[in-house]
Amino acid sequence: MTKQRVAIIGAGPSGIAQLRAFESAKEKGAEIPELVCFEKQDDWGGQWNYSWRTGTDKYGEPVHSSMYRNLWSNGPKEVLEFADYTFDEHFGKPISSYPPREVLWDYIDGRVKQSDVKKLVRFATVVRWVEFNDDTEMFSVTVEDLKTGETETSEFDYVVVGSGHFSFPNYPDFDGIETFPGFVVHAHDFRGAESFANQDVLMIGASYSAEDIGSQAYKMGARSVTMSYRTEPMGYDWPEGMEEQPGIKYIDGNTVHFVNGESKNFHAIVLCTGYLHHYPFLPSELALHSPNNLYPEHLYQGVVSEVNNRMFWLGAQDQWLTFNMFDAQAWYVRDVILGRIALPSLEEQRAHMATWRQRFDAMETADDQIDFQTDYVRDLISQTDYPMFDLHEVARILKSWVQDKKDDIMGYRNATYRSVMTGTMAARHHTEWVNELDSSLERYLNEPEADEVRDIWEGREAVQRR
Repeated sequence: MTKQRVAIIGAGPSGIAQLRAFESAKEKGAEIPELVCFEKQDDWGGQWNYSWRTGTDKYGEPVHSSMYRNLWSNGPKEVLEFADYTFDEHFGKPISSYPPREVLWDYIDGRVKQSDVKKLVRFATVVRWVEFNDDTEMFSVTVEDLKTGETETSEFDYVVVGSGHFSFPNYPDFDGIETFPGFVVHAHDFRGAESFANQDVLMIGASYSAEDIGSQAYKMGARSVTMSYRTEPMGYDWPEGMEEQPGIKYIDGNTVHFVNGESKNFHAIVLCTGYLHHYPFLPSELALHSPNNLYPEHLYQGVVSEVNNRMFWLGAQDQWLTFNMFDAQAWYVRDVILGRIALPSLEEQRAHMATWRQRFDAMETADDQIDFQTDYVRDLISQTDYPMFDLHEVARILKSWVQDKKDDIMGYRNATYRSVMTGTMAARHHTEWVNELDSSLERYLNEPEADEVRDIWEGREAVQRR
C-alpha cells in the first residue's frame, strides 16, 4: 500500500504545530504519513521570523512577517504556553509575562529544534499553485525552489494550510491621502518608531496594531500620537500626548480633517487597518472566503474545509489564544488524517458549524469572545491526546489582561501571572516596559548594571516621563 502524503504550507507556529503533532504520534508508536512542509522563508517561525525587509524579500517574494524590531508580546505568555514544552523547561528560570519578540522566537525554535522535524521542511520553497483532481482525489502541489528557480509538481493526499492570515495588508482609501507629503506606511511594513521622535503621528485604526504601534511611538519620543477609529474608540486612559479621534473626513496635505470637525497636522501616518484572507496559491473554489473573526465560515471544527474535507486550515481565526490553540487544531487534524477521528456527513458538519455560529453571533463583550475561544480549544483537545490544561484559568488570565489594559495601558506589561502549565509565578522584568529601549534576548535574560531608572522602578516609585 502506498504511503499517504501530506503537504503542509508554512513553517510558522501553525505549520510547526502540525509537524510536532505527527511527531508526537510517531513517538507513541503510530505509523504516520510522509510529511513535506514548504516554507518560503529561509528559517521557520512565520511572523516571529523577523526581517528588516519590507515589500519584497531577497527572492522577490512578498515579505511575510509583520514583526517590528522592538515588539513585545501584547498578551501574557501564560495564555500561549505549549502544554508539552513550558517556558520553565526552555529557559530554566522564571521570566516575565510579556517577553519581546526575540525571546518568543527562541522559545518557538527551542521546542522543535530538539526534535528531528526540521528535515521535513523545504525552506526557501514557495507554493505556487494547488489543485484538486476529483478523479484521483489527490492534490497537485506546484512549488518553486527560490534559490534555484526550479519548479516541480507532486501529488498529495492531504493539504494543511498553515500560512497565516496577517501578511496581506488591507489598504482602505481616504479622500486626499495622495496629497499627504509625509511618511505613509501600513503596519505590515512598520519596522520601528525611532524615526517618529519629536513628530506628530497618526494611527488609522482602533485595534491591536494601532494600540501597540501607537504606544511604541510614544515610548520612542513621538511629540503626539493620535489614533483614528471608525466605529468606537479603544477608550484607554492614554498618557498626555496621546488621544483618539473619530474617522477621517478628508486629508489635505499635512492636515487631516476628522468627521467631528477637528483637524490636525501630521508628519507620518501608519495604516493599522488589518489584513486580508488572501491565498494566491489557491483557486477560488479551494480558498477560504471569510472576514477575520473568531469563527471563519466554512470550516468544520474551525479547521476542516467544508468544500474539501481533505484540506485543513490552522490558525485561520482571529486570536485570543495562539500557540496552544494551533497545537489543539494540529492534533485534531492529525487524528482526522490518521483515521482516529471520523468526519460526520456534510449535513452534520453544517449543523455543528451552525450551532457555533449562533453562539458567535450572540457575542457582545470581550469576555464573551474569550469564553468562546477557550471553549472551542477545550472541545478540540477533548477529542485528541493533546495534554489538557486549565482553560478556565487561561480565560481568567485573559480577562485580567483586558482589565489591566483599562487600568494602565502603558504599564500593563509590568504585570505578572502564574503559569497554567507549571504553576511557576512569572518574574518581574528588571526594567519597566516604557523605559526599556533594548529588546534583545541578551538584555532580557541578563540583569543589567544598576542605573537611576531601574533603581526607581525597583523601588516601585512612579517614573515621570521627561
